[in-house]
Amino acid sequence: MRSFRIRLLVFCLLVGLTSGGAQTTTEAASQDAKQERKTSDPYIGDLSIFESAGRDERLQINRVMDLLGIRDGKSVADIGAGSGWFTVRAAKRVGPTGTIYAADINPEAIHYIGERVAKEHVLNVKTILSKPDDPLLPKDSVDAVLLLKTYHEVAKPVELLRTLRAALRRGAKVGIIDRNGNGEDHGVDSEVVIREAQQAGYQLEKKYDFVKADKMDYFLVFTAGD
Repeated sequence: MRSFRIRLLVFCLLVGLTSGGAQTTTEAASQDAKQERKTSDPYIGDLSIFESAGRDERLQINRVMDLLGIRDGKSVADIGAGSGWFTVRAAKRVGPTGTIYAADINPEAIHYIGERVAKEHVLNVKTILSKPDDPLLPKDSVDAVLLLKTYHEVAKPVELLRTLRAALRRGAKVGIIDRNGNGEDHGVDSEVVIREAQQAGYQLEKKYDFVKADKMDYFLVFTAGD
């Protein structure tokens, strides 16, 4: 009788451990699901909306390019290039000896930029139809990167930033301009971006809030860790 009770007790303990293990696994999966933040749907509307008057001044784009080290002869990636608004400005800044990679997951945007640079006789732009988790930039190809009001639409931000690392030259800077939000309202909190960038192996160099007087927009500058 005593032997039976011992065996029963051992059986109950084993069942409890197994059940607890399954519960832990379920809870872990649930926690992972909670950590997957929401994102906004990529914009597919009229691209001319990005050409609003005064946008250069509101975003202080020349100062942004100064802080990213975008100057004559440099190679720059515009990820989520949209209408090519930043692309053409960066192309003029780097001059004929520099290169701009305009990357976007929207084929219409790539077609739009292609026509735009041809019409405006901008010869140093290369368009790339990229993937949601990979900008498909050549290896060791860029000195600076800008994601302008795009990050909140990136479905797999950590994966994107990780794949981007291979394209970065030594000392390259990655800039992100966005607005504070919950992910699905065309914005994402700066602290979320910083955390995700750190997960991808980046270091925050500086955080700025000069890009808009209302402080809703922010400009983050990262460098890739060794």
